[in-house]
Amino acid sequence: MSTTTELLKQASDLFPDEVVTSAHVRHFDLPSGGGRFALITLDNGLDHTKPTTFGPASLANLNAAIDQVEKEAADGAIVGVGITGKPFIFAVGADLKGVELLKNHEDALAIGKGGHEVFKRLAGLAVPTFAYYNGAAMGGGVEVGLHCTYRTVSKAIPAFSLPEVFLGLVPGWGGCALLPNLIGAEKAVSVIIENSLNQNRQLKGQQVFDLGIADALFEGADFLEQSLIWTAQVLKGDIEVERPVIDRGEAWDQAVAKGRFIADSKVHGAAPAAYRALDIIAAARNGDLQQGYDAEDKALADLIMGGELRAGIYAFNLVQKRGKRPAGAPDKNLARPVTKVGVVGAGLMASQLALLFLRRLEVPVVLTDIDQERVDKGVGYVHAEIDKLLGKGRVNQDKANRLKALVTGVLDKAEGFSDADFVIEAVFEEIGVKQQVFAEVEAVAPAHAILATNTSSLSVSEMASKLKNPERVVGFHFFNPVAILPLLEIVRGEQTDDASLATAFAVAKKLKKTAVLVKDAPAFVVNRILTRFMGEIQNVIDEGTPVEVAEKAVEPLGLPMSPLVLLELVGPAIGLHVSETLNRAFPDRFTVSPNLAAVVKAGKRGFYVYDSGKPELDPEVAALLKQGDTVLSEEQVRDRVLDAVAQEIGLMLDEGVVAEAQDIDLCLITGAGWPFHLGGLTPYLDREGVSERVNGKKFLAPGVASVPA
Repeated sequence: MSTTTELLKQASDLFPDEVVTSAHVRHFDLPSGGGRFALITLDNGLDHTKPTTFGPASLANLNAAIDQVEKEAADGAIVGVGITGKPFIFAVGADLKGVELLKNHEDALAIGKGGHEVFKRLAGLAVPTFAYYNGAAMGGGVEVGLHCTYRTVSKAIPAFSLPEVFLGLVPGWGGCALLPNLIGAEKAVSVIIENSLNQNRQLKGQQVFDLGIADALFEGADFLEQSLIWTAQVLKGDIEVERPVIDRGEAWDQAVAKGRFIADSKVHGAAPAAYRALDIIAAARNGDLQQGYDAEDKALADLIMGGELRAGIYAFNLVQKRGKRPAGAPDKNLARPVTKVGVVGAGLMASQLALLFLRRLEVPVVLTDIDQERVDKGVGYVHAEIDKLLGKGRVNQDKANRLKALVTGVLDKAEGFSDADFVIEAVFEEIGVKQQVFAEVEAVAPAHAILATNTSSLSVSEMASKLKNPERVVGFHFFNPVAILPLLEIVRGEQTDDASLATAFAVAKKLKKTAVLVKDAPAFVVNRILTRFMGEIQNVIDEGTPVEVAEKAVEPLGLPMSPLVLLELVGPAIGLHVSETLNRAFPDRFTVSPNLAAVVKAGKRGFYVYDSGKPELDPEVAALLKQGDTVLSEEQVRDRVLDAVAQEIGLMLDEGVVAEAQDIDLCLITGAGWPFHLGGLTPYLDREGVSERVNGKKFLAPGVASVPA
């Protein structure tokens, strides 16, 4: 038994439930007398909604296919070998379900070595090899093609990436070693580090070709046919593929340095994957591929046995699985159809909501406000955004005209909402104002219409308490910017009925939002946690810790932005309002910072100025700050902030604000951009010992976002 077969058998025994990918070999004559050719097709037997992956048994199947074509190539029976995927999918890499099961370093090492041993055989065949990227290709799917002599790519590919660093891994089956040696270190760093750390940015087919990853680009409709014609021309010598000379001097070092700068700015040294990948890229400049593969194996095994990867996979599963099947949602068959939407308010938030409903539901949307000027401005905003989509080619002229015709604005709620099925308010965050709005809407809207509120912190039950039909009121809390952040907190009031809630979830799905069911509790999930987090930062500043120390203390969490930059984005006035709301509900834990109140009173939009291009404390804000004389170290600040957040999450779970800790993390990832490598927050608190220190127990069971026991 060969070493490769032994490795794969060893790994396969650990993963009995693998969805196995077949590697079918078929033979035919290439066009124009190109010769006899063998084509390997990767296919798991399922449609494109279940992408092809590489688990141990799948790699074994590919290995067996290579056994066959290797013999044929050695015997002179074929002139070349190609590899492609099923319709719309090339392959999307290692099967993460199998990675989750690994319990020790030796087994993790077998996964890396097994992939390498199979893939590098493609480069060792006696004939040229060709990868035909016909559809989505990620991770190991990209890497198997990098081991081939030539590559073609379809213009229709929607997603092509090496996303491993995003999840807490490195491209471990040749990506770190091969890609910089193919396209140069700078471009490789962009694909492996920069794209991954920018929310797993995907490449399209044209970009893959422009980067030099693929040697030819063809239309999707006849992609394989054109690829085979091109293959014949290459094999006959009619086409000669030229590749640029790789700069292995100073440019290589500069690229790696740039990668470290990007990693520092995104994760602040808090997650190891990017730095391990950069170490391998740095060492790959000498072109010694086997040395690179060995380094990939070790990095892969180390990271698989580390907490960040397990947290990354946990986060990935939350977004891909739990986010699509919300915990506690009622039977979807109870949902009522929504054929017209009303929006109360025509300010920026209301206008963003109107645009979203219009684009996703493509039903009439009507805005109302207190005067015609505001209404016209709201409708004008929506029209202008549609014109931008038209200018970018995202919609054609007919669709733009149709969408514009569907959005209207009126002053009279009776005229606007008499036939609406779903009315959402986005007016001033004051309970009396919202109660009045709902009373006016209830008087004119149909009896079945859902009355939704976009409140960020107020009680949905209190808002509905004076209505004749409070059962149809539901919280529908979006996050700004509405078009970008996926989270939608759906809040069940005390009297909200199942049909109204089911309709809300059905609408959320059509809006392509990640919906999480939340109890009607002050500030719900994200704002409650962020306010406690920010509150402790503000407390230590008020007590005397310098602003820069308080900010720097939480850098190791690798958050998308520092607390005070986040406050600037949210708006100090809104931050103050939410802290006041929570202070009324929980005065023992939530404070109202006198310094923040002073900043708001002075009309300042944040703590920083950016005259030098980077944030510096605004001298006018510095003059406003009144601080005590208690100065904490960064470590003390961090402990205090994390202890506070762990306490709050424990209390929220005890109160039943959400079903499980998983929903807390899903909310933070999709509503606040909390890093994947933390798994949201609870895996990090568990891993750092904070959960047990504060609550006496971990939030998650062993193996959920950690290495199995």
